[in-house]
Amino acid sequence: MKITWLGQAGLIFDNGKVKIMVDPYLSNSVEKVEPFNYRRVPVKEEFLSVTPDVMIFTHDHLDHYDPETAPIFLERKEKRMTVLSPSSVWQKARAFKSHNNVLFNRGTSWTEYGFRFTAVKAEHSDVHAIGVLIEELDTAKIFYVTGDTLYNEAIFADLPENVDIIFLPINGVGNNMNMADAARFAKNTGARFVVPIHFGMFDELSPEEFNLPNAVIPQIYQEIKIK
Repeated sequence: MKITWLGQAGLIFDNGKVKIMVDPYLSNSVEKVEPFNYRRVPVKEEFLSVTPDVMIFTHDHLDHYDPETAPIFLERKEKRMTVLSPSSVWQKARAFKSHNNVLFNRGTSWTEYGFRFTAVKAEHSDVHAIGVLIEELDTAKIFYVTGDTLYNEAIFADLPENVDIIFLPINGVGNNMNMADAARFAKNTGARFVVPIHFGMFDELSPEEFNLPNAVIPQIYQEIKIK
């Protein structure tokens, strides 16, 4: 599985047959609302031409369901995508009629293309926010994208015991976990590998301070190398 970090919370999973995209933020729309939160990293436009088979939006904040980025993908008609999103986003995404817009709230599962997707609890300021489990059925590998979330004990009841890789925020603002709570959260999931995300786009945060022994520090726009 090739996994590429798009910056902020954006990810692409590609097993050579199926492309899954999560929360792409490939604009500078947040700065227009919050001037301090300007992009520190320029948009790499080649990723705007990716055509996912599955698009996942975890919640309705500008850097997750981006009103400038999302339509670039959703307006395309050459390929019918499956779009998984919780209620807050689904109300917007379903305006694009060319795709299969699936209401993807906590507890919902969707199986397609050899993957099973399950929405799990997230504790965030968008009350509809979710995390997502992405299970590759032929390998039994489980990737867990927490979405934006605070540390909350109730989340663990939604998780399996065999998470392979967890992707989680460490920036500690906007109702996200800080590094200390993210480390504690990751340990409690039992995940084999931990990938910190949601840093470096609007801040100067150094991920090197997130020093779990099983942490894999990603580089924006590059494949995340899991050994």
